[in-house]
Amino acid sequence: MRTLVENPLSILHPAAGPARKTARREPAKKAPAGTRKVGLKPASGWHKRNFVTEVLIPSLFTRRSGQKKKPASLPKLKAGEVGLTWIGHASFLVQTPHANLLVDPNWAKWLKVIKRQRQPGLEIRDLPSIDLVLVTHAHFDHLDRRTLRRVAEDQPIVVPFEVGSLVRGLGFESIHELDYWKTFEHGPAKITLTPCRHWGARMLHDSHRGFGGYIIELDGRTIFHCGDTAFFDGFKEIGKRFQIDVALLPIGAYDPPSGREVHMNPEQALQAFQDLGARQMVPMHYGTFRLSYEPPEEPLQRLRAAARKLGIQDRITIMTEGLPAVF
Repeated sequence: MRTLVENPLSILHPAAGPARKTARREPAKKAPAGTRKVGLKPASGWHKRNFVTEVLIPSLFTRRSGQKKKPASLPKLKAGEVGLTWIGHASFLVQTPHANLLVDPNWAKWLKVIKRQRQPGLEIRDLPSIDLVLVTHAHFDHLDRRTLRRVAEDQPIVVPFEVGSLVRGLGFESIHELDYWKTFEHGPAKITLTPCRHWGARMLHDSHRGFGGYIIELDGRTIFHCGDTAFFDGFKEIGKRFQIDVALLPIGAYDPPSGREVHMNPEQALQAFQDLGARQMVPMHYGTFRLSYEPPEEPLQRLRAAARKLGIQDRITIMTEGLPAVF
């Protein structure tokens, strides 16, 4: 039986460019003991379904939905406010009056053979000046080199351990690789890499690459972007260490071609939200790219139903690409 990767595209790997002379890079370390990597063995019966005919080919003939919003829609924030704009998938613009951050920016219309199903919420040219870029791991739907080259304006970029080589030569002033629970500070922003249950290989042979989520402490507010993850008990530990205002949690791609448990379903995302003790939840990682068998509309339907059952629907903010929300 051949080993599959969770992301159908993670066996493809464009060559990294040469490092810029001005780039600074923190020394890489071996994966910390707290790494929680999923198993790469496909689930029993994975071969009985055909992802190409059931999902990939139909998605090629689906017209992209959604509309790009104008830059005037970005909010004018007051002290103590944080603005979030969902670009799509796991991509977010995070703003306070003093800083603008991008997390997992991806404006790709195609992930090689996988078509983007919804338009990005904003055009790159309509972004404000970006002070810092964060990438959670090396999978193609989170680390898009073409997008990173376009958003790079000689600012720092933060990545997990052993991912720095993929972002060299793209135009960033410095590259900072973090181990779990380590921090990077830039202006008013303090960034901490947190563990998750996933894996970071961009190709089958580079499983040494790191992966994780980010605690973003900015102007007195705390945002948690958990990257990609299956459900795990580490959410409680993250919640013990940080008082989280808004948790950005994935709810899609929970029925992958390999059949392995590599992402959270909506009910698990709500359990993670409760384990974190966060005040508000924003769902992500659904609707943009079809990486899994579940119908595109199912993740939100299940999320709404489960939140109503738990009586926490007022703490869930469902965003539309390009329309900011202020917290």
